[in-house]
Amino acid sequence: MRNKSKQITIFLLCFFLLSLGKAQAQGLPDFTRLVEQNAPAVVNISTVSHGKQGFHQFHGPRNAPPLPENNPFSDLFRRYFEEGRGGEMLPEESESLGSGFIITTDGYVLTNHHVVDGADEVIVRLNNRKSYEAKVIGSDEGSDIALLKIDAENLPAVQIGDSKNLKIGAWVLAIGSPFGFDATVTAGIVSAKGRSLPSENYVPYIQTDVAINPGNSGGPLFDLQGKVVGINSQIFSRSGGFMGLSFAVPIELAMNVVEQLRKDGHVTRGYLGVLIQDVDRNLAESFDMSRPQGALVARVIKDSPAEKGGLQVGDIILAFNQQQLHDSSQLPPLVGATAVGEEAELKVLRNGEETNLRVRIEKLPAEDDQPQSEKPKTPEAPESNKLGLVFSELTAEEREQLGLSSEEGVGVKDVREGPAVAAGVKPGDVVLMVDGKKIATLSQLEKIIQDVPKGKTIALLLLKPQGPVFVAMRTPE
Repeated sequence: MRNKSKQITIFLLCFFLLSLGKAQAQGLPDFTRLVEQNAPAVVNISTVSHGKQGFHQFHGPRNAPPLPENNPFSDLFRRYFEEGRGGEMLPEESESLGSGFIITTDGYVLTNHHVVDGADEVIVRLNNRKSYEAKVIGSDEGSDIALLKIDAENLPAVQIGDSKNLKIGAWVLAIGSPFGFDATVTAGIVSAKGRSLPSENYVPYIQTDVAINPGNSGGPLFDLQGKVVGINSQIFSRSGGFMGLSFAVPIELAMNVVEQLRKDGHVTRGYLGVLIQDVDRNLAESFDMSRPQGALVARVIKDSPAEKGGLQVGDIILAFNQQQLHDSSQLPPLVGATAVGEEAELKVLRNGEETNLRVRIEKLPAEDDQPQSEKPKTPEAPESNKLGLVFSELTAEEREQLGLSSEEGVGVKDVREGPAVAAGVKPGDVVLMVDGKKIATLSQLEKIIQDVPKGKTIALLLLKPQGPVFVAMRTPE
């Protein structure tokens, strides 16, 4: 009887394990039908550049700011669409490979800007091996989107989805041509949304762990309903290959760009006219905030929509058109996507109180028209204060060079031992504001610092060579 009971127990245990395994297997997605339906709309894109000999390894963002070697993003933006072979000198006629997908049955094709940038010829090869020479309708570096057109009809086209409904942890699938292997399928999950990346101000990327490699660039990212939710654009890589961090442009942003490229041939973005920064824990404490959030305004550009709308230096933008800002990186994409001439509502924290402002968004000016900051020169200065800073008055020439009025700013002559060192203050910086008070003279600045209680965290607005920035520091006990 005991043996029989034991046999029954073993049988039930085996049955349970088999049922569990079957249930788990049934819970995994089956991508076969999705691939059968959508693979014909995914294309291989090859480009040819004539007479452009030079050193190339990867397509990469232009004018990207330098990053520290130990920064995990230091080689994030090697674009994974590889032109050379190990970075050698390219021949006079160079060829490159990438991916794309058909969005209309009459031949409009979507891909990345960096896939076709600088190309003299663009060839689109379909899943059935037919090839067409493509016309570049328009290309936008800011969003890394390019729109192509081939002379063909009755083509298979993808269904456009909506990444806004995409949840973190959801399954997604990519089809493309990694390393030139056509129609390669890889799958993974959504790791994060709204990801901001260095030198990329206007794209809230979808982060996934889908295997993306050189040649996948410009290919579609599908949800389980078989709809395109993104365009695979960038990877984090220390080797040039897949490392588990892939980034896709949200499809609704891409389609907005497509609409503008078809209509105007170029993209127009909204402009607010502020320089902003994140609010860290120390800055949040200095502004009496319960937690870090929002975008701290470090500078308001003269004659900009922000100035006309009443924004001030030291304001913290908490929401833009009812969308809460958890960090400053969320603001540029929201502003950029706002139609020129539209009035935006901003929730702002000013002097500890929330207020609402309405600002009419204008067209983003050309990069050459945007203001630049230059490093000031400072004369001799007195001894350091309790922050470890040595100050000096600015000359009329220095104020003119920096675009400052006669009642604005005091120079930092030297930085000695004290909290200023940890806060990153450097000689040549200019102090514009301390603890919410605008600085006009050296004597005023010294008195403000002298009157700060021991152990209090204060915020200083500094004009650095790269622009204005707030820093927080605690006065010694």
